[in-house]
Amino acid sequence: MATDRDEQLHEQQRQQQELEEIRRSFAEMGARMGSMFEPADPEEPERSPRPLPPPPVAASSPLGIPARDRRWWAAALVLLFVAGTAFGYLLKGDGGSGSPSSSGATTATSRAPAAAPPPPATAPKPKTSVPETCVDTAELADEVISRLTRNIRDNRLAEMLRDYTIASQACRREASS
Repeated sequence: MATDRDEQLHEQQRQQQELEEIRRSFAEMGARMGSMFEPADPEEPERSPRPLPPPPVAASSPLGIPARDRRWWAAALVLLFVAGTAFGYLLKGDGGSGSPSSSGATTATSRAPAAAPPPPATAPKPKTSVPETCVDTAELADEVISRLTRNIRDNRLAEMLRDYTIASQACRREASS
């Protein structure tokens, strides 16, 4: 029991010493830098105060935005809207050439929908054949991509990439002939 009390007293004394050290270091630092919280020494010459910023411009709206600035913002927003509309119109592709004329006169061709000719029932579908070398090339490419995505980068990957390059060139030659 006495040892616990001695340890507590020793701990309190250590904490008091640490606190005194911290206070002393802050006092030294304050003496070096000058404190903002303590009054200035009367011996020290008085510093000139900073110049005050210019007073704010009288606002003509309850929001505090001057009327001139609001006009610029409104003009910028209108310009942005017009530019976005024009850009969207250009991206549309046809430029509005498919729309009827604004004069109100419509032609007979625009009123009657044209009937599409029926597709031929016996049209033969072309059969595509892929050379065997191209199939092998695709399989090699899949394996190379798989190894790259699994971050397996060793000599086998280099060999497979070389084989893929050779097979790809052969496939191109066979497909072009």
